[in-house]
Amino acid sequence: MDGGGRVLEPLIAGHSGGVAVGRSRPTLAGSFARLAPWIVAPRAMLGLRPRRSVTVPIARRLPALLGTHLTLGFFGAVFVYGAVVGGHADDLRAHHGEVRDVVARALGFGLKKVTISGLSELGEREVLAIAGISPRASLPFLSVRDIRARLEDAPLVRGASVRKLYPNELAISLVERNPYALWQRNGELKLVAADGAAIDGFRDKRFAKLPLVVGEGANLKASEYAALLEAAGPVRARIRAGMLVAGRRWTLKIDNGLDVLLPETGAAEAVARLVRLEREQRILDKDVLAVDLRLPDRVVVRLTEEAAAARAELNKKKPQRGQKGVET
Repeated sequence: MDGGGRVLEPLIAGHSGGVAVGRSRPTLAGSFARLAPWIVAPRAMLGLRPRRSVTVPIARRLPALLGTHLTLGFFGAVFVYGAVVGGHADDLRAHHGEVRDVVARALGFGLKKVTISGLSELGEREVLAIAGISPRASLPFLSVRDIRARLEDAPLVRGASVRKLYPNELAISLVERNPYALWQRNGELKLVAADGAAIDGFRDKRFAKLPLVVGEGANLKASEYAALLEAAGPVRARIRAGMLVAGRRWTLKIDNGLDVLLPETGAAEAVARLVRLEREQRILDKDVLAVDLRLPDRVVVRLTEEAAAARAELNKKKPQRGQKGVET
């Protein structure tokens, strides 16, 4: 109030009994906003909405079980450090693997599953042994290139692919070579594929029942020999091997040591004759060394020494043609 007791500005009582100013003095910014609202608030004039700020709790931004993994990693590191300081590093490596693998497994990156596809002749344990994979390994430190190289060095493996599936799985896909026959040359026995390609030396008894071909170039004609075995029918079980002679014709080796000589052309027909002779005369059980079927109109046999001597003795006892018998 002024000196005369007059109030300069009217007072308005608020709801709580306080005193509020009924009218405020206009400011420069407010007046300017009424005169030029397009300068003060251009986003509203252009129809743009204000950006909102979203805050995500830090617990939702961290990976699940991170604290557990960090704790395990810490204690694993302490354990490794203590083993190294105490001079037990070699024992630790032998039983638990490399230090880096121990730490990786503690963090949840141990190798828990290996998926193998494309197996035919090989077994799962064989593949793991060839690849050099053990339970002590960890996924981050496995070398896909080294595993693939080791697998493809195996004679029965034609190709391999290896993939890591984090956090703890390894996928292996194989393409195997299929052993088709055994090939003997110069006393050496090898596995060969259907096209005659040598796969590996014969060291696995599981392939002992494969067809056996003998001689130079016999591996390239293994499928031809297999066709002769099919034509042999009931005699097949007694055929032990096929010997390629001069790269042109086959000699069949029978289980009792008898040889059956086949012609260069018409070998399947000659095998059919052998089947008939065996059925009618049991020729494979005769005391003979060889049965020659190279001539289409006759069968030539070669007797053993004992059979030849017995036959000669029998011929001596037979009366000669035109000779009279002598009475005693």
